Order: sequence, then C-alpha cells, then structure tokens
Amino acid sequence: MTTVRLTAAQAMVRWLANQRTGDGARFIEGIWAIFGHGNVAGIGEALQAAGDDFPTWRGHNEQTMAHTAIAYAKALKRRRAMAVTTSIGPGATNLVTAAALAHVNRLPVLLIPGDVFANRGPDPVLQQVEDWGDGTVSANDCFRPVSRYFDRITRPEHILTALPRALRVMTDPADCGPVTLAFCQDVQAEAYDYPESFFAPRVWHVRRPEPDAAELAQAIAAIRTAKAPVIVAGGGVIYSEAEATLAAFATAHAIPVVETQGGKSALAHDHALNFGPVGVTGGSAANTVCEGADLVIGVGTRFQDFTTGSWALFRNPTRRLLSINVQPFDAAKHGAIGLVSDARVALERIGAALGAQRWDAPAAALRTGWAQATAAVKAAPGAGNALPTDAQVIGAVQRTAGPATVVMGAAGTMPGELHKIWNASQGGYHMEYGYSCMGYEVAGALGIKLARPEADVVCMVGDGSYMMANSELATAVMMGVPFTVVLTDNRGYGCINRLQQGCGGAPFNNLLDDARHVNPSAIDFVAHAAAMGAKAVKAADIAGLEAELKAAKGADRPVVIVIDTDPAPSTEAGGHWWDVAVPEVSARPEVNAARARYEEQTKSRRLAD
Repeated sequence: MTTVRLTAAQAMVRWLANQRTGDGARFIEGIWAIFGHGNVAGIGEALQAAGDDFPTWRGHNEQTMAHTAIAYAKALKRRRAMAVTTSIGPGATNLVTAAALAHVNRLPVLLIPGDVFANRGPDPVLQQVEDWGDGTVSANDCFRPVSRYFDRITRPEHILTALPRALRVMTDPADCGPVTLAFCQDVQAEAYDYPESFFAPRVWHVRRPEPDAAELAQAIAAIRTAKAPVIVAGGGVIYSEAEATLAAFATAHAIPVVETQGGKSALAHDHALNFGPVGVTGGSAANTVCEGADLVIGVGTRFQDFTTGSWALFRNPTRRLLSINVQPFDAAKHGAIGLVSDARVALERIGAALGAQRWDAPAAALRTGWAQATAAVKAAPGAGNALPTDAQVIGAVQRTAGPATVVMGAAGTMPGELHKIWNASQGGYHMEYGYSCMGYEVAGALGIKLARPEADVVCMVGDGSYMMANSELATAVMMGVPFTVVLTDNRGYGCINRLQQGCGGAPFNNLLDDARHVNPSAIDFVAHAAAMGAKAVKAADIAGLEAELKAAKGADRPVVIVIDTDPAPSTEAGGHWWDVAVPEVSARPEVNAARARYEEQTKSRRLAD
C-alpha cells in the first residue's frame, strides 16, 4: 500500500478538495475561516498551502460566516456546500446558532471548530470549558443536539472514517444537515502515513428514495377517494428539483397548491393552480382552500405551526393528512398517512396511477381576489408626509424586480409580509424561516450571490436584524460581491412590538423609544454601511426608493438603501391565528381580554388525527 505522510489537517484539506459532484465541481466549494490559537497553526497552515485547490475566505463573525455557507447550500438546492473553521472557545460557540439554523432547515454545512489538546498536556488550555464531572467534555459538546453528525478528532487516523461519514450525511436527502468535526488542535498538527487511495477523487450523488409499494398504494387510495384535496408545497419540492413535476401534477389533476415559506417559488405566482401562501402569514385564497380540504397532501413540508395555523387551519371534520417526505420523522407527524419518498418520484408515481382523474379546482375568483388585495397594500402611497409601510416598501421592490430577482430575508416583519404579498417568479424567493434567525440576512445575501452570480439578489432587512449582524457586508465589499440591501428603519423590533400589543401587553423594550435609555437612538445607517465600503443612500420616500433600486442594478459592490418606515401597520388581509400563550392572570385588562380570545381560539385547534 502506497502512503503519504501528512498532518491530519493537511490530509483533511486534501481529501475535501477531491470530493466531487456529478458535474465535476467540488461538493465542498471551500472554507470560511477565522483563525485563532485552536486552528491557525494546524488547519491554517494546511489551507494556506492548498491555495485555490481549496479556497479559503475570511469573514468577520463565525456565526455569519456559517450563515453565508448555509445560504449558499440552500440556493444550490443542497447540491453543493461550504465548510467553516474556527478556533476553540468563543469562536466555536459562535457557530452553535448557525448549526441550529442549518439543523432546523435540513441544510448541509461542515463545521470544523478547533478543540482542546487531546494529549491534555497544557490542560486547561486558553478558552477551555472544563466540566468538573466529565473530563471528556469541551465547549464543542454544545454542537451535539444541533448536528446531524458529530465527531471529535482525537487521533490523526480518525479522519479516515469521520470525513466519509460527514459527506454521507451532507449528501443524504433524509439525514441532510450540519456536521460538526471538533478537531483537537494538537491532532491537527500530528503526522500520519495516510493511504494514497484515500485521496482519490470521489463523486457523491444525491439519491432519490423510491416509495415503498404498500405506502404508495395507501397514498394513491387516499387521494383517489378525496373530494377536496390540497397540496401543501414545502422546501422539499425545491430540494428534490420537483418544481416542473409539481406544476404538471397540479395541472393534470386540477389539485390546488398552497405554499409554505420554504416552498414559495416552487411554482411561479401566476400558475393557475397556485393559490398562494398558507397559514399564519398566508393569504385568504390558500387558507380558504385549506379550511375546506378533506385531504391535505404535504409534499416536503415539516408542517410547522406557521403553516398549520397552530393546527387550527385545517377545519374540515373529515380531514386527513398525507405527508410525502424523504425523512420518516416528518412523514409520520400528527398521525399522517406517511409516504417516505423523494418528492419528484412520488408525484410521478402517484400521477401515473391517477391517470386522467381530475377534481373540481377551487374558484379562480379566490386567486384574483387575493391578487387584488395584495396589489392594494403594495401600491405606492399618495401625497402626504406619512411614513411608508413595509408592504409599500415591498411594492417598490416588486415594481423594479425582474425575472432574475431573488428576494430574501429571515426574521422580523419581512418574512410575514413577503410570504403574503411578494409575487415570486419560479426560484425567486429565499427565506430562512425555519429558525427565523435575526442576522441571517446580509450574510445570507452574500451566500446566495456566490451560489447564483447571475441573480439580482435583494436583501430585505429591518434595522433590528441589521444591527444584530452586519459585518459580512464588509466581506462582500472586499470580495466584490454585489447585491442590494433594502434596510427598513422602524427604530426597533416592530414585528414583536405588534405581537406584544396583540397579546394585551404594553409597548415595552421592543421599539427603541420604549426601551430604557438616557439618550435617544439616532443611528446613521447610511454612514455605517458606507464606512464598510458599500454604496449607501437614504431614500426619502417610495418614489425615491424605486429610483435607487433601479440605479443599484449593475453595481460592482453591495448597495444599501435605507428608508424610514412606520413600525405600526402590517398587512391585515389574509393571515391566520397563531398560538402564542397569553398570561392567565394579569393586572392589565388588555391582557385578560386577550386571554379570553386566546382560550376561545384554542378550541379550534386539532392536534392529531
């Protein structure tokens, strides 16, 4: 057996550089790195030597580096991914939030935090978290509940098994998610005689699980006997590349389709069977269809509470669930008839079995009525000095968008408003709403643009999320990666302020003026973004915003457009109840009234079949 003597870090980098997709590209495109004493000497040396064979990019925050990597994988439908390396201690634990985001959203990312010394020579090393009852614990054990696969590399030969296991998870449609390889810093630098065969290029294929015959028959029978079926399209439709199959299936059988946050843009908004967004942030068309459905066919959805209206949306007393999903855990939720299968394969098989069978599609007036409602709230405001709403800001972006536009966001007001009223072209919507993580937006926009350089990426972010994590704007400037940021300044957390008051609470600690302060906040976001090298402007009104959006197209760097907005309004049309527990006892009459409404609304909830 021919061997080559390398450090464990050098071997890892060499192996990762040789893992390929079916079209010959690297599956792990490269690695984001912030170096510290836990990874600079070992992994850092190996990455510097690799050069362009395995690119290294430098970010400004460990969490947002990982967000960029996660958005990249999401934008490429999980067909490619990125890695992230950090030091031990705070560098590592800064990644935990991003790992949880990837875990919830079933997105692949390879996390390689440095770890303590395996030989325990300098024990305790700088930044080491010590467990008084367990000598094997380090800070990296925080990753265990938010990793699909976790391993600790304590010997150089461990990578011979750990790395293939990591890629197996990341390319498996059912197990897909974050992998954490906690890499002891002394082991990174240790040499070992690795087999040359270990580094031979390998192609990783994403399998398409075939349905079980009995499960398929049960699913077909359920659909055949349904009187009013509806399809709930989730992100699994997109990851399966089943968009065209879903469109053909819906058309052939006249079954309406409604969209989750993850599934929005699987069908273009103007498809005749696309009845739009569903659930808490849904539209009247979709929610009306779902209320009367006797068979709810989930395709690649987790049936999150925002999708189901906290399980109060599907009100037909004869309602059944059919869940098509690659992950058995998701397919079996809430007593559903489970069909464990790739979405595209399942739709093809079911469609062939149904033949020419068709249903009576819901009235087209539902779609046109909802389109009219969304057009009204997105319309440019008339003359006056009132601050624009977030919906009016979205309207300005919509009017300047083209077929290549990808609108994206994550937390706060924008996910709900965009899900409701954005007219998405096929593939033109990217929302992180599984974890609804503030701070994903700017970093995510960078990841999308790296994955899809031809796209016109528009990042919709509020001032609260922008303040939480904006440093990768400087990274995008440094790398010359252009995208547009529309920063709506409503001076605080407007979304949660509305929720607080909707639950009977007094405005408190959400808007900046309602928080404890001595000096009023006066943040100059234009100056801040410009200081990081972005082109930054302030739009005085909606007309000015439209002009700046048009001017931003074709820029060679990120463009940040700031506009002041009214924190109070949200789109009243559409929507559905969402279960947010209201205190049973309070000195506030408003809370007691909200509690009474809450108790009445929970009566319509149906938790399982």
